[in-house]
Amino acid sequence: MENKTAVQWLYEAYRKEAIPTDAILELFKKAEEMEKEQIETAFDKGMDNSLLYWCAKTKEEYYNETFKSE
Repeated sequence: MENKTAVQWLYEAYRKEAIPTDAILELFKKAEEMEKEQIETAFDKGMDNSLLYWCAKTKEEYYNETFKSE
C-alpha cells in the first residue's frame, strides 16, 4: 500500500466524486504544501531529540521518499 498524506487521500477521493475547479485544485495544492511543512517540522523536532541524527535523511528526502508520488 502506498503511503499518502491526509491531503493526498482527500484530493484523490474528491476527484472521484466531483468535477474539480481550478480554485479548488489551488486550495488542495496550498493544503498539501502546508501539510508538507508540518511533516518536515515534526521530523526536525524528532531529530532534535534523537541520538541517530548523524545517520538520518534530510527532511526533504524523508518527505519525498515517504509521501511523494510521481
